[in-house]
Amino acid sequence: MSAPGALLSGRAATGQSAGLRSRLALAAVCAGYAVGAAFGWGSPELALFMGDFGLSVAALIAAVSCFLYARAGGIRFRPAWFLFSLSSAMAAGGNAVWGWYEVVLGRSVPTPSLADLFFLCFAPPAIVGLLVLAKRPVTRAGWVCLVLDAWLIGGSLLTLSWSLALAHTAHVANAAGVSVARAALSLAYPLLDIVLVSMVLALHFRRFSANRSSVNTAIAGLALTVLCDALFTAPLLRSAYQSGQLLDAGWFAGSLLLAYAPWAARRGEDNAVESDARTPPASRPIAGSLAALTPYLAAAVCTLGILYNVVEGRRIDGVVVLTGCTVALALVVRQAIMLLDNISLTQELAQKENHFRSLVQGSSDVIMIAEPNGVLRYVSPAAAGVYRRDAEDLIGTELSSIIHPEDLGGVVHELRRFLAASPREEPTTRIECRFGSGTGDWLHVESTVNRHQGGLLLNSRDVTERVRLQAQLQHNAEHDPLTDLPNRALFTARVGQALGGRRAGDPGTAVLFIDLDGFKAVNDSIGHQAGDELLVQAARRLQESVRASDTAARLGGDEFAALIVGDGTRDQAAREYQVHEIADRLRLKLSQPYRIGTGEVRVAASIGVAFAEPSITPKDLMRNADLAMYRAKAGGKDRVELYAPQMQADVVRRSELAARLRTALREGEFALLHQPVVHLASGTVAAVSAQARWRSTQGLLFTPAEFLRVSEGGDRAAELGSWLLEEAVEQAADRARAGHPVSVSVRVSAARLLDRTLPPGSVEALLTRYGLPSGALMIEVADSDPRISFDELEQRLVALRRLGVRIALDGFGSGYAAVNALRRLPIDVLKLDRCLVEGVVESARLHKITSGLLRIAGDLGMQSVADGVDVPEQVRALRAMGCTHGQGMAFNGPLDEYRLRRTLIRGKYPVPGIGPTAQPVLAGGSIPLQSRSHDETPVPPT
Repeated sequence: MSAPGALLSGRAATGQSAGLRSRLALAAVCAGYAVGAAFGWGSPELALFMGDFGLSVAALIAAVSCFLYARAGGIRFRPAWFLFSLSSAMAAGGNAVWGWYEVVLGRSVPTPSLADLFFLCFAPPAIVGLLVLAKRPVTRAGWVCLVLDAWLIGGSLLTLSWSLALAHTAHVANAAGVSVARAALSLAYPLLDIVLVSMVLALHFRRFSANRSSVNTAIAGLALTVLCDALFTAPLLRSAYQSGQLLDAGWFAGSLLLAYAPWAARRGEDNAVESDARTPPASRPIAGSLAALTPYLAAAVCTLGILYNVVEGRRIDGVVVLTGCTVALALVVRQAIMLLDNISLTQELAQKENHFRSLVQGSSDVIMIAEPNGVLRYVSPAAAGVYRRDAEDLIGTELSSIIHPEDLGGVVHELRRFLAASPREEPTTRIECRFGSGTGDWLHVESTVNRHQGGLLLNSRDVTERVRLQAQLQHNAEHDPLTDLPNRALFTARVGQALGGRRAGDPGTAVLFIDLDGFKAVNDSIGHQAGDELLVQAARRLQESVRASDTAARLGGDEFAALIVGDGTRDQAAREYQVHEIADRLRLKLSQPYRIGTGEVRVAASIGVAFAEPSITPKDLMRNADLAMYRAKAGGKDRVELYAPQMQADVVRRSELAARLRTALREGEFALLHQPVVHLASGTVAAVSAQARWRSTQGLLFTPAEFLRVSEGGDRAAELGSWLLEEAVEQAADRARAGHPVSVSVRVSAARLLDRTLPPGSVEALLTRYGLPSGALMIEVADSDPRISFDELEQRLVALRRLGVRIALDGFGSGYAAVNALRRLPIDVLKLDRCLVEGVVESARLHKITSGLLRIAGDLGMQSVADGVDVPEQVRALRAMGCTHGQGMAFNGPLDEYRLRRTLIRGKYPVPGIGPTAQPVLAGGSIPLQSRSHDETPVPPT
């Protein structure tokens, strides 16, 4: 039990024990008074005192108790308790006057006296208080029935009392010549008591249910008082009555019960819910039956009074005849009203029954009533349309026989829990299961269950379509709409299950991230519809390549993933080899040609693999696979790469470097250096190659390979490229004005040339602003990415050629589609890649390849520049092959502006194998300027 529940139960137990103690104390006081009265209190004086002032004190306690309770806040029926207080006060006053005469003055009480006035005023406030506690009838017929019931009770009691005692009292008073006032006073007491008893009985079954214990206690106290008054009215008992006798114990107990009633009311208010819950259900029908029998019991009492006169051989008294006739008339009228009321209720009940029958039979929901043993004893006609089964066929069958076996256990458990719960706390419950239909299918049915006469009332509806729609929506939310593979959210959940389930800690679990290389080119060349078809086919291949226990997913775009669940292998090296083989087979399968329309399309696949580690999260595992995939793309694509912790360190380093790069561009930490391009035949400086260097504020010098790779493809790349181009043009113009008109080459990627941030007019504006001569600027086109459109690149280079800018193809021999670039792009200079130059002396095969490329450049009428010429042997070999220019450490590294100008003044470099004869710097050694524009490189005639 929870702490609040234990506290409340403790308070309830405390309240119950306190109430029991108070009732026991009340019973003990009343019993003590009764014992004292039975034995005469030991002396006549004490008997008189207790019989008069004792009763007065008890009535005064009742008056004070009811008055204090009525003054408390939040009390219902406050006027009734004020009236009960006034009634008790009248009783206290009458007993006090009685004691004044008998105890203080020592003489008999005169008749009439002030005590009679007090006693006569006792009944009217009590009668009105009972009226306040009763429910008011809401109709005129109800008021008439209330009056008739009261008269039936009162008239019958008057008939019986008159026959037994009142007639004799009136006769005796008349024979004795008693005054009218005394005779009326003698009859007033019993008549008021009869009225009070009539109100108590007539209103007993019409009181409010609130504070039932307090009202019952108050009624019991008044009833006991009236009973004692009736006994006191009897001539035999009254003639022998003296104060302090046993009859006083009844009045004493009645006053104390009325005094205790408010305390019972307060306890009843505190425990109203508990008392209602403890009320037996059968009490209301019993109470209703007694209320219905009240008029007949009253008529029986009246008949007994008349029969008493007949048996005793007395003459029928006029009062008895009159009251008997009025009681009989009231009973006839009451029955007529009841008959009309029953006819009206019967008609209303029939209308309601027809109404509800129409609702049940016309409802689209199936209404079923099951007995406590689970047998269906009613099924609405809607079952034919919902379950495809006639209602008559279902009646008599067990409810469990139509429920799916997989759902039966859950349904039984829920129904048992529901029936064991309190109806007040849980009036209904809801179950959802599968019901068998007449067609043999299983329907998803939702039922609202209520209690019904110990059994169950089920209101069921077919929700099969809703369940299907929910399942479809759930599927759509977790699957890619194009390929129907799990999406990123479901894939992440599956990875979490693999890492946290029974295979938790299995190092053989691996995640594969897959990217299709060249997919963008497919979209751009043959359209997005063809690209979608390619993705669908790739997804199908991926799904067929993994096991049933594994998961293949599409993360978005051309990115896929696969979860390879571990098989419990403890040999990590063997498991890595196995998964690597799976990934490589998958790469080969995804790289096979795709049939799109009438043609074939080829793409490659770069795959990154990451294995689970102890305590790794799904997010970290997927990040590791993503890093490995990007490493595979950076390493040349179409390959499989396993994750290594160094990859994450590289990412962190690149992120830090990128952040510092942004600051460096803003703070001006970049410097421009130039490396001489030397004519291999003469040693003269034909041009300079502009290169950026970054010296950070921490004193670190970053090479271009480091910071250019970080800035690639972002805003920093555009900003750095603009700075490099403008700075190179500005310094070249300054050198030309100083008498050193050497051309400058700037390396620009093909993607950068097609970027919108570098419009065609920007280069012309730079040349005009700084006054650089035409032909003094050369653009080295780098990174011929396969996703770059040759048509757009050709148009852009032709536009630059019209401005007098010369074009060089950088990295020739290692880039993508070099032959296609030579055929379509307006190239002036071929720049051999370093990989061809480094082994040209040692490798005969590489010597032939380089020689062939240089021969092609010569045949096309192009100049050639060898990059990375570092040793004299390379100079001699390249010159012998026909290479015209070279740059590298064999001549000089990148120079700042001061050293570059000193080199230009010196004029030339010593070239191995050439004599010391000096030649002018630009004499025949410079890369020729192109004065005309053309769309295609001219091929010399053969």
